[in-house]
Amino acid sequence: MVSAQSTAISAQHSEDIAFARAMHGKEVKTGLLSNLSSKNRDVSNVASETYLNMWKKPENETKEDETKRVDSYTDLVNSYYNLATDFYEYGWGGSFHFCRYYPGEEFFRAIARHEHYLAANIGIKRGMKVVDLGCGVGGPAREIAEFTGAHVTGVNNNAYQVQRAKHYAAKQGLSDQTEFVKGNFLEIPFQDNTLDAAYAIEATVHAPTFESVYGEIFRVLKPGAKFGCYEWCMTDDYNEENAEHRRIAHGIERGNGIPKMRPIAECLQALKNVGFEIELHEDLANMGDQIQWYYPLEGDLRKCQTVRDYLTTIAMTKAGRFTTTNFCRVLEKVGLAPKGTVETQKFLEMAADALVEGAQKNLFTPMFFFVAKKPETAQ
Repeated sequence: MVSAQSTAISAQHSEDIAFARAMHGKEVKTGLLSNLSSKNRDVSNVASETYLNMWKKPENETKEDETKRVDSYTDLVNSYYNLATDFYEYGWGGSFHFCRYYPGEEFFRAIARHEHYLAANIGIKRGMKVVDLGCGVGGPAREIAEFTGAHVTGVNNNAYQVQRAKHYAAKQGLSDQTEFVKGNFLEIPFQDNTLDAAYAIEATVHAPTFESVYGEIFRVLKPGAKFGCYEWCMTDDYNEENAEHRRIAHGIERGNGIPKMRPIAECLQALKNVGFEIELHEDLANMGDQIQWYYPLEGDLRKCQTVRDYLTTIAMTKAGRFTTTNFCRVLEKVGLAPKGTVETQKFLEMAADALVEGAQKNLFTPMFFFVAKKPETAQ
């Protein structure tokens, strides 16, 4: 017998899929211009207004405003990625995450190594059944499936990204080794004790609490299986009562569709609370690296490692930002891009600035790395 909760979840997914198709169309397109010009302007405006109306200036924010965003996290995150996905792909490629860099290491090679490091530390191997929570457009899932030989299922609550992930997997010849499903990672669509491994890359920060998502991951893992994660956290230096610190955290939240940024200590305690054994944890953003993880966001071309890196970094220079913003403004004015496109570009720039400032002041990390194990005796 189907429960009322299951019926409600199914109805919500159907509404999300219908909204995504109405906004983005049924066909997968590539390229920023092609994607922006093909969107339904009225529906896009709804997404833009829905997202922006959830925020106030940090000095005007109340606990009630924060609570509303946490309670409405699915609408918050879906609205954000309906607006931001095309810009992410344009500026960053198919893997929506940061990474460490070695001198001379090309951007996409470093991105792939970051994913390999995660897979190796979890112990993902050929034939394993693995889940990627909050998989984006599937870049890491495809890379890890190809690298390890495992079967990876990406779970993502944004229908537009799921559609694109399936398209890219088919194009890369990985449809048999990957699967992408629309699903809320607080209601992971797997039975208890069925998965060999789980991972999340800069995604579970979107959950209303760490415990809620970590508890679901614990449920679906087999006893003895491992969960690895790169988590977005505020560091031990962060003080919630410091107005300057809170301004930076608010900028990170607003610019990245995050209900509430939380400290490292809360992350570790949540893992313990749901039953995980923590095997290792370290802040990979604070390893004394010669080249900082945020250098592409700074737009400092002097720090580029290879010729290819200039193409990624140049978009974040003052000239690159000016060009992209005015390109979007022209497209919006002539009707080739929906209203709100320029505003989306602006809050993504604000996000980049807040991330860099948070990192430089040692208040924020996008790669608090941990591996946690479900005990062998767990039921």
